[in-house]
Amino acid sequence: MSDGRLSVFKTYKLYVGGKFPRSESGRVYEVTDSKGKWLANAPQSSRKDARDAVVAARKAFGGWSGATAYNRGQILYRVAEMLEGRREQFVREVAEAEGLSKSKAAAVVDATVDRWVWYAGWTDKIAQVVGGANPVAGPFFNLSTPEPTGVVTVLAPQESSFLGLVSVLAPVIATGNTAVVVASERSPLPALALGEVLATSDLPGGVVNILSGKAAEIAAPLASHQDVNGIDLTGADAELAKELEIAAADNLKRVRRPQAVDGDDWSADPGTHRLTAFLETKTVWHPTGALGVSGSSY
Repeated sequence: MSDGRLSVFKTYKLYVGGKFPRSESGRVYEVTDSKGKWLANAPQSSRKDARDAVVAARKAFGGWSGATAYNRGQILYRVAEMLEGRREQFVREVAEAEGLSKSKAAAVVDATVDRWVWYAGWTDKIAQVVGGANPVAGPFFNLSTPEPTGVVTVLAPQESSFLGLVSVLAPVIATGNTAVVVASERSPLPALALGEVLATSDLPGGVVNILSGKAAEIAAPLASHQDVNGIDLTGADAELAKELEIAAADNLKRVRRPQAVDGDDWSADPGTHRLTAFLETKTVWHPTGALGVSGSSY
């Protein structure tokens, strides 16, 4: 009976503003596995798609950055729950995308879910690590607190299409930024499938926007965009990274250059350096009141 069924091919789309548009240009490109077998046609994003993603990210920034850190942590943990529930799908996606055996792909997916949980736990703790009360000479409170930079463009790693992707995306949004992600050009399908998970979690639309296509074509307008506040160049080669860094200087974007230490070992302890890469420090002075006879304030 099942032999007579038609094949139902999956249609991959972009994820922008909580919705799933096709590329504005109408273009697609073929995605193949490590042996050259056709997997799907992925949308080939245009400059217009990139601009639309920035608009969506900016619109979502106020609500996301204004949410409590605890609430952001709950939402990120919910994403991890959804990923766990679709584990088998992602094992297949990663195995095909990266040419891995099923057992190795399963290990990558498990590490990815664990990585998402790791960053979910940091949302309400990072301020205690990088902020604090500063000692000053005078009757003042002097408090430094971290705040998100704004809209951040993330060039996802080219080779690690899922664990690497989550490792660069999760810390950006955990700290209250919104993101425009340029997925791995060669292996975009796990990233596009992640959009389906984000859409069915509690993550507000526009907090994460995922584009697929030619990295240089999409990243160039994002690097020069006046409403993008930061850019992570992890997935760019040396030549493209230099071009994008020059373009990003026009509005003084925060730039995270590709780091040699990243290598291919995305399973290593991530530390906190990616959490702090797109944070600004706000310092506030506040009078403590006049010193009393006892020498204490208040």
